[in-house]
Amino acid sequence: MTAIAPSPARVRVTALLPRLTLVLAALLAALFTAAGPASAHAALTASDPQDGAVVATAPAQVTLSFSEQVAMGDDSIRVMDPQGKRVDTGELRDMCSGTTIRYGTALHSGLPDGTYTVAWQAVSADSHPVSGAFTFSIGSPSATSVALPTEQVGGGPVGIAYDIARYAAYAGFTVLVGGAAFILLCWRRGASQRPLQKLIVRAWVTLTAATLAMLVLRTPYTGSGKFADALDLNGLKAVLETKTGASLVSRLLLLGAAALFIAVLFGAYARKAAEAEEAAETAKRKGKVKGRGADKEAGTDKEAGAGKEANDLLFGLGIGGTVVAGGIAATWALSEHASTGIQPGIAMPADILHLLAVAAWLGGLTALLVALHKVPGIEREAVQRFSRVAFVSVLVLAVTGVYQSWRQLGSWSALTGTSYGQLLLVKVGLVAVLVGIAYVSRSWTARLTDAPAGKPAKIARQRDVSRETSPAAVTVPEDPKRAAQLARQRAARENAREKQVRDADPARAGLRRSVLAEAGIAVALLAVTTVLTSTEPGRTAERASVRDSAATAVPNRAIKITLPFDTGGQNGKGSVRVEVDPGRVGANSLHVWIDDPQGQPLDVPEIKVSFTLPAKDIGPLPLLPERAAPGHWSASGVQLPLAGEWRIDVTVRTSDIDQTTVQKNVKIG
Repeated sequence: MTAIAPSPARVRVTALLPRLTLVLAALLAALFTAAGPASAHAALTASDPQDGAVVATAPAQVTLSFSEQVAMGDDSIRVMDPQGKRVDTGELRDMCSGTTIRYGTALHSGLPDGTYTVAWQAVSADSHPVSGAFTFSIGSPSATSVALPTEQVGGGPVGIAYDIARYAAYAGFTVLVGGAAFILLCWRRGASQRPLQKLIVRAWVTLTAATLAMLVLRTPYTGSGKFADALDLNGLKAVLETKTGASLVSRLLLLGAAALFIAVLFGAYARKAAEAEEAAETAKRKGKVKGRGADKEAGTDKEAGAGKEANDLLFGLGIGGTVVAGGIAATWALSEHASTGIQPGIAMPADILHLLAVAAWLGGLTALLVALHKVPGIEREAVQRFSRVAFVSVLVLAVTGVYQSWRQLGSWSALTGTSYGQLLLVKVGLVAVLVGIAYVSRSWTARLTDAPAGKPAKIARQRDVSRETSPAAVTVPEDPKRAAQLARQRAARENAREKQVRDADPARAGLRRSVLAEAGIAVALLAVTTVLTSTEPGRTAERASVRDSAATAVPNRAIKITLPFDTGGQNGKGSVRVEVDPGRVGANSLHVWIDDPQGQPLDVPEIKVSFTLPAKDIGPLPLLPERAAPGHWSASGVQLPLAGEWRIDVTVRTSDIDQTTVQKNVKIG
């Protein structure tokens, strides 16, 4: 019985290197999964009331101050009483002025004593969600049924899925733009090569699918954290009105233009380039056979016409592709880090150039690796052109990277004193290693120039001829096992022929190994960059620290607080007024007044005061003030050694057995 043998491609073990893009995506996905939710790029720098504060009377509102601009809605700040009931009006108050970023919400009047919980969430200007919670007390602390959230918004399974989609988009963009640039700038014949066509099309599909996933997951990512909310049409409408939503939609529209670019590149341009190459070969062959004559002139005219059409189309593709690639890169620059902070007018174009340079280098590197493995006949000139493109890309990366590093750090101290700076040092080290391996690749490329010309191409043509002359149909046993065995044998012979072609040029094999090493370092570099993009920039971290320090300073005025107390005994209610002057590091004077509910001085048997700095594990520093007058105690030379948020504990004893301790956190500068 005559049967068609199974294609060897169906039974051949999938090669590792042609699937390099998928391997990179899988490795990055694993890294993102382990990374957890992104750290906040906008930080809460102050609140009123402060976390853990005990106020004598109910405040009219709760305000929050941030280190950078954030987006908040009417439901972004929630205040709950000890029973978990909301006591805020639900109306957001924008209190921003100048460089001060402050939002608040009004509280209902007549709030009883107890511990209240403030939960807030917002979206940072660089598109990252931020959230937090704290408590304050009115009168005195009490038990509360409200549990502070343990997970930040943007975490959990939704956060993992969103991060995978986000960085899959980065990988897809890199391979899409870099692969197309490799064909247009380095190896025009690659437009007709099936392996490169598959690589670029898969990159387009990856980028498109990742962008759609980010758009759908944006609502649960910045809100509830539940996958079911991805189907909320109202939430999707709200996302489309944000800067991030508009950027994602713009990216999808540009990807439609990119699809047209790919169709022309692999369709009309590939045909024109093949015709031009065929015309050139024909003219060259006829010139050798007939010498000078009318046939040669006709072939030359045909070659010139085909070459002109291909060059015109190449020029159009170059212009259109640059515009589309720059537009896609701008969707990141306009919605993330570059659009916030200082000098956004310079940072956004620099970020676009940085992304395009990364794509041209690493995406082109991936295309070169696939070409070296699957198309052994790639010309030496193509490798040399890519070497020059990579060199220019590295120069652009160096210039834009230095500027971005300065913009995100702001000082040398942030380079070693913040997590962002430390990760940046690791990234710089990996880039240095990558450049070193690239130098080795350039040396292999130089050796390619000295290699015997035409040998790999000749072997490749022999392989193609053997494929064309081999019968498409063979007589095989009816037994499927035997048919599969024959197919495996044919696949083994095919692999042996391909290996012969790959190993025919030792310099080419060395180049393939060095390029593979570059790709491995690139994986590590992308992983570090992933963590870096989710780390609070050094400039922001230092600015938040400076603002905290500035908030601790109380220039030219004393710290005055009033706390109610109730010892539980007869005449055990009243208020204690504390004054620390000048309220700075070093020597201070302390005054304590005790008043009864009617505001009259109340003389009590004993007053004790202590100071504690929890952040530095200092204290409590006990102090026994002296009685200066009825209801008035004082002490001088009170030493506070460090700046920070100190807790003042005041113990009031109204009888032999009745006493209580009240406390308040204050900033000492």
